[in-house]
Amino acid sequence: MLITTANDLAGYRIVKHLGVVRGITVRSRSVVGNFFGALSALFGGRITVYVTLAENARTEAFEHMVDHAKLGGANAIIAMRYESNEIMAGITEVLAYGTAVIVEPA
Repeated sequence: MLITTANDLAGYRIVKHLGVVRGITVRSRSVVGNFFGALSALFGGRITVYVTLAENARTEAFEHMVDHAKLGGANAIIAMRYESNEIMAGITEVLAYGTAVIVEPA
């Protein structure tokens, strides 16, 4: 599966647009994660527990998006993006989306 944030794919020709594909996950911070995050915030710098949480959420949403594209017969995704929203305190939604396409070498 080829994936790009661009609207085209260098070296390939889009032969069919299949539509929007998406992957979504909703994650919450644990009590332990909040404790260590708050402790890290006191000293400043990178808050590893939250970085890991964000990375895992994006990875999961990305994988769901790829699965959605494959189910539709795509071999590439163009214009891929991420969005995230806090649904309520401590609960975040992460969305990965793009346009599923079929490409062939140019």
